[in-house]
Amino acid sequence: MKIVPTAACYDCGGRCVIKVHVKDGIATRIEADDSDEPQLRACARGWALRRQVYSPDRLRFPQKRVGARGEGRFERISWDDALDTVAGQLLRIKETYGAKAILVLTLSGGIGTLHTGPSTVWQLLGGFGGYTTFWGDASAEGAILAGRATYGTLTNGNTRDDLLRSRLILLWGVNPATSIYSTNTSFYLAQAREAGARIVVVDPKYTSTAAAFGHQWIPIKPGTDTAVMAAMAYVMVSESLQDQRFLDRYTVGFEKFREYIMGMEDGVAKTPSWAEAKSGVPADTIVSLAREYATNRPAALIPGFAPGRSAFGEQFHRMASTLAAMTGNIGIHGGGAAGFERTSVGAMVPPGFTKHFEGGTYEERLKQLDVPRRLRNRPHACCLWDFIKQGTAGGYPIDAKMAYIAFANPLNQLPNINKGVEALKKLEFIVVHEQFMTPTARFADILLPVTHVWERNDFTRPWLGGPYFLYMNKAIEPAFDVRSDREICQELATRLGVKDTFWDLSEEDAVKQLVQGMEDVMPEIGDYEQFRRKGVHKIRRPEPVICFKKQIEDPENNPFPTLSGKIEIYSNLLADLHNPQIPPIPKHIDPWEGPEDPLAERYPLQLVTIHQKNRAHSCFDNNAVLRQIEQQSVCMSTRDAQSRGIGDGDMVRVFNDRGETIIQATVTECIMPGVVSLGEGAWYRPDDQGRDRAGSPNILTRDHYAPSGAFPYNTCLVQVEKFSERM
Repeated sequence: MKIVPTAACYDCGGRCVIKVHVKDGIATRIEADDSDEPQLRACARGWALRRQVYSPDRLRFPQKRVGARGEGRFERISWDDALDTVAGQLLRIKETYGAKAILVLTLSGGIGTLHTGPSTVWQLLGGFGGYTTFWGDASAEGAILAGRATYGTLTNGNTRDDLLRSRLILLWGVNPATSIYSTNTSFYLAQAREAGARIVVVDPKYTSTAAAFGHQWIPIKPGTDTAVMAAMAYVMVSESLQDQRFLDRYTVGFEKFREYIMGMEDGVAKTPSWAEAKSGVPADTIVSLAREYATNRPAALIPGFAPGRSAFGEQFHRMASTLAAMTGNIGIHGGGAAGFERTSVGAMVPPGFTKHFEGGTYEERLKQLDVPRRLRNRPHACCLWDFIKQGTAGGYPIDAKMAYIAFANPLNQLPNINKGVEALKKLEFIVVHEQFMTPTARFADILLPVTHVWERNDFTRPWLGGPYFLYMNKAIEPAFDVRSDREICQELATRLGVKDTFWDLSEEDAVKQLVQGMEDVMPEIGDYEQFRRKGVHKIRRPEPVICFKKQIEDPENNPFPTLSGKIEIYSNLLADLHNPQIPPIPKHIDPWEGPEDPLAERYPLQLVTIHQKNRAHSCFDNNAVLRQIEQQSVCMSTRDAQSRGIGDGDMVRVFNDRGETIIQATVTECIMPGVVSLGEGAWYRPDDQGRDRAGSPNILTRDHYAPSGAFPYNTCLVQVEKFSERM
């Protein structure tokens, strides 16, 4: 028996320690972290990893399609045949149409360092002559733009242990009890509550976080968060509660923002009554919350990414940061900048991330935020289906002919599945790296089965930062006739004649070289071999790390990394874009498919797509144990259900013009009337009439990005009706 330290490494919002017990080459059981506090303990998803490794659903050998595309009929072939076919198709597409006709789709299915899209497929095809990929962060594109525009950086969060010093914590659209939101966030929230912090949760649903930690739940209509925040700012200004000294010294543009909220700009004062009409939040609740946040310093406003996944999601994040500045809570213990929330300690910075989003000249930063310019170079992920279907005839830069898909389930996870089905059928060739027969894998021409995280070596950082690093030791040999993504790309590089452009190192040596090349990692780790043997290195700090502490204590010598050197409530970067949909000051903009959209007459319910305990995006959806923890259903209020003759447990039809899904209803008082929710990540499963039978929400969502590039997963109108098989 041996015990191998590794990690649970999916895009679940956390990174945790897993110790695998191995006997005779078989993983027999696992342990979680049992070291000194704070422990990096696994959630249910981490505990279920063994079920993934030995799942009967696991893809066990290479396969080629023998039925119609999407039908899911395949036959076994050898690795040589599979790789020869893929290499031949890559060569054919390049010679016939050019390398840019190869569309690469890699997402968050690999959160290591060596086994990721950039480290494998991107490197392979970059050496081959190029490829086309997309832009857009499905989780947080709105927060990315807002953080860059307001603070000049995405590293704008305090470490989680600083919550113990907060008097008030506002959790706005964030549910760490389910989504983790960085390992140990719930651990520190529990301690903060015990220490006397008051915790307020703002969310359309009464979440696990609200139940476990909240003193108050404020339900709100999706897409109206900025209206409530603007009204809070109105109350602060009307009652002279803002920290004017802080605003004068550390920010630019507050006067223009004041003109907006007081109605001087457009003639509409952003009063609590105005916000109540839009959001459903009572005016007196807004007044109380504004006063509480303004007068209970230090206070931490933590904005989740979910409200930013909406039609004008960037405005939510910009408005949250403005409130943090108005209350003087930036750069102090117990406060928070209400930004992207990445910390400087152990921050997860994927390859190319820092180069793309941080640093550079003012002009380079401006180009990074220029959505039209970025679209000219490559499609936004929300446009992928139109991009494939329309190509140059539709104004896109190229005609895609082939898709190379790895670490991703794009058909399931991108908006508008029905359009995605049409698009994938149009391509000449599709290759997919996968562990399971996902909805996307069913559309492959060649399926390449890949290793599980326990079957390879890698390294990972914590999600959004945290005081530790993890070495993911290979615990077992591959259970079946599968290969790592890196091995596959090495083999293809040889066949394509570009072997010299791909790393010719063993897996262990490649991980070692990557880690030793990280200037922020090695000084912390010190002894690399000891780190590898232990599998984890925890960074000990005598005090919580406070973002922007130096900028606040000594602004002359430590300016903010913005053009003005200050917090930009009025953003010079955004002003220079001259785009009225991305104004230089944060504003509430009524969303399309919101409660005031005329379409609401036909589809009166707002759909939000939520994280669930049993999945990490679409990973684990086929795990039988996790399905017992939380089953897929559409959650709706008692009032909405009764008016439609729907009872708890009834089968219902959720639909709009884009598609429909048949799913069980959960009727509850734990969701705001007028709002329904579906857990994101459920695997699309169409019946013979094309109706989804799994409750996959992207059969309903709209494939249209926000002005910043944010994905509008939570801007979606639907109707729900009781379903009968006779329909």
